[in-house]
Amino acid sequence: MTTTALSPTARRRRVGAGWIALISALVLIGLFGTTLVYGGWTQRNALDPESPAPDGTRALVRILEQQGVRVVVARDRTAAERELAATPSTLVMRDAPMLSDATLRSLSAKARDVVLIEPRSRSLDVLLNGSSLGGVVEERTVDPGCEAAAPRTAGPARIGELYLPGSGVTGCYPAEDGFGVLVSGSGDLTAAAVDGLSVVTNRALPLEGNAALAVGLLGHSASLVWYVPSPSDADTGAAAPTIGDLTPPWVTPALVLLLLAGLTAAFWRGRRFGPLVAERLPVTVRATETTEGRARLYAASGDAAHALDELRRATRRRLVRLLGMSARTPAEHLADAVADRLAADRAVVRGILIDDLPRTDRELVAASDRLRDLETSVRATLPTERTPR
Repeated sequence: MTTTALSPTARRRRVGAGWIALISALVLIGLFGTTLVYGGWTQRNALDPESPAPDGTRALVRILEQQGVRVVVARDRTAAERELAATPSTLVMRDAPMLSDATLRSLSAKARDVVLIEPRSRSLDVLLNGSSLGGVVEERTVDPGCEAAAPRTAGPARIGELYLPGSGVTGCYPAEDGFGVLVSGSGDLTAAAVDGLSVVTNRALPLEGNAALAVGLLGHSASLVWYVPSPSDADTGAAAPTIGDLTPPWVTPALVLLLLAGLTAAFWRGRRFGPLVAERLPVTVRATETTEGRARLYAASGDAAHALDELRRATRRRLVRLLGMSARTPAEHLADAVADRLAADRAVVRGILIDDLPRTDRELVAASDRLRDLETSVRATLPTERTPR
């Protein structure tokens, strides 16, 4: 038996690849932990007025501009307030959790109309007189079911998120216990809430009467300010929570523990137990040592059946040569040939060569003796037997 060793260059490459993989894993863990603790993730394309993605709203902006509406995208509160003060405009915004109630009221007071897309309960409560969220249903097409101008003109439209109207607020597009659109006020001063993902996105706008509904709600004025809230707009003491703030307290200690475990594993696997010892290869192993080692393994495993199979294979090879048969002769055919030559019971010969299963060492020794006796009997039937020198 021979063994081979890696060359020094191959060994260094393997060790280097292992270190690179370990360091990369630790860097990824560190980046993930830093993101959780100090930052957050945002879906930039969702309901963004300049995004062409399926959940963006650039298509609606283009339609409004074709209708003669001047659309200004304000990505901070200062710009939104400056535009609203310059020209009477419709204010469009999604939920802004970083703004206080007073700031929401002050901002909406500067606008001619207010349209909330994808609002949360606090925005509904503050700007639509106590309205709130009413659950979610599978997207479906619903008739307006109200006399508000924009829904009545648009006709059937898609809804998904539902709202519960507050005092003096009209609910349109009813489904189950809520409404898909809320409208408050009349004439030139109105406030509305609509499920943005089901109605105004690039994906949803072509469906049913969504485009007509969106244009009717957002196109009241000649000027429209689309306010995209920014974390920098947060009022003092009302900063938007990061993912780290919303993550359970056990996550950070778990990440630190995982990082320490990785460093410990790197130190453990990177240690050397003395200098490398050069050894000439291949190494020759004596056949007696191999045989003795296998015998010890068989004895330790207690697998008598496997040990007997090895003895049977060796006996069958010798019997095939003695009888002048092909090396590929099946064991069953060999057993029949041996039984014919010895005029013995076929079942008994098959049991010795194939079928008998020993369960103990004593039965294994007995089976080995029967194999030896069978081979000796076959040799005795041959005319002559040459003894190898």
